[in-house]
Amino acid sequence: MKFSRRVFHLTLATLAVSALSAAGCRKKTDEIPVGAFLSLSGADSTFGTDTRDGIELATDEVNAAGGIKGKKVRVFYEDDRSTTQEASQKVRQLIDRDGVVAVLGEVASSRTLAGGLVANTSHVPLITPSSTAVDVTQGRDWVFRVCFTDDQQGRVAARYVKNDLKKTKVGIFYVAQDTYSSGLAKSFRDEFKKLGGEIVADKGYQKGDTNFTTYLNELKAQNPEIIFVPNYYNDMVPIARQARQVGIPGSIFMGGDGWDSSNLLEGAGAELEGASFTNHYAPDVPWPNSKKFVAAFHAKYKHDPSSLAAQGYDAAGLLFDAMRRAPQITPEAIRKAIAETTGFSGATGTLSIDPNRNASKSIVVVRIKDKKFTFASEIPAE
Repeated sequence: MKFSRRVFHLTLATLAVSALSAAGCRKKTDEIPVGAFLSLSGADSTFGTDTRDGIELATDEVNAAGGIKGKKVRVFYEDDRSTTQEASQKVRQLIDRDGVVAVLGEVASSRTLAGGLVANTSHVPLITPSSTAVDVTQGRDWVFRVCFTDDQQGRVAARYVKNDLKKTKVGIFYVAQDTYSSGLAKSFRDEFKKLGGEIVADKGYQKGDTNFTTYLNELKAQNPEIIFVPNYYNDMVPIARQARQVGIPGSIFMGGDGWDSSNLLEGAGAELEGASFTNHYAPDVPWPNSKKFVAAFHAKYKHDPSSLAAQGYDAAGLLFDAMRRAPQITPEAIRKAIAETTGFSGATGTLSIDPNRNASKSIVVVRIKDKKFTFASEIPAE
């Protein structure tokens, strides 16, 4: 009798679990699963959380408007802890465990290269918001980006210095062992020379250096009109402070999108008054879609968005737009629709996806004024 009662209760429990599982499956069929792998912890956590905020806003908006083809979008987030090893694993989990039809991420090119390999092999489309290394999309039919590339950025910076600022003598100061920094330096150098400009000083410093005084004095001795420094904000803060000490004005510096951080303004906003850098976006860009995005972001998060948040918003928005246009919600149909994107209006401007799966869009020049990032100019990438 006890045995029979136990069997009866076990049977009821099994039926209950089965019902819950079936309900869970039915719930999943009413949602469109999308994956996102980001650096939500670790050294680059601010990059990941800012990007997530942008993705979340775009997801809220599409779902509030009724979703896509009658279904709500659900984004599954995975934290790669700012490491390439975790990036591969997390993308694999999103595809195999969660059954996502597309993936968003990452910020860092090294992690997008790792995760993108998994997505490409699995035939699941991936859109990176802000990985600028040229090889991120090369030879990978399933990997796309909504940002410009490093070589585009370097050429635009050179054209801006030569044609808009009318400067002919430039110094270059970069991180010798860093792919991002040295790659941007090369792109700028080659284009500036092609335009007839002169590189009067070309200095590479070692990764991890903290004392830049000797380099800065050597640069100053060559009397450059502009010093191009394509590094990250955490290096630029001590460089700017030490530059002031040796008599180099902040307005002489120009950088790349690696400067885009509130930490730069907090650490060296005064020292870099008048400096400029190429970027994907500025909070005060004069585009209607950008203004709408800033207002919506501020209403949700109570602060202004960063460039990374804007790019996360655009990556998700472009994906959702492609899903609407796709005849079916399948990875193959979505991939084809992404590749056919033209004239998509996002927070960071209007873009089209070119045959190499890169974004064809303008690049923004940002100027530091009164410890704020302000819009200075918009320049076509090519």
